[in-house]
Amino acid sequence: VQLQASGGGLVQAEGSLRLSCAASGFTFRFMNMGWFRQAPGKERESVAAINRNGGVRYYADSVKGRFVITREDAKNTVYLQMNNLKPEDTAVYYCAASRYNSWGDWRSENRYTDWGQGTQVTVSS
Repeated sequence: VQLQASGGGLVQAEGSLRLSCAASGFTFRFMNMGWFRQAPGKERESVAAINRNGGVRYYADSVKGRFVITREDAKNTVYLQMNNLKPEDTAVYYCAASRYNSWGDWRSENRYTDWGQGTQVTVSS
């Protein structure tokens, strides 16, 4: 099982980035998927999640209206479109997959079974 996150970089405030997470080694369409982030000196926090069929999406309050999570099962990929970025969005972003039949609390790291390596997003003011 492998999750490969990409698309991070340096962007100015109010700019946009799109993160991608390519999955392999398992049946992607059966997985609930999430994005988390960890800023320097802070705990990892949930950002967004999408269920198996893409019909349910969750967002942290801090990113609602700015970030959009989508998935493309044909490419085994989940995306995070980030718009109107702010310096406080600076963090390492991780994608995660949940193999549990019952997802539970999408914000809980314990509900995810597989993690990618992270991609750095830096937003300058």
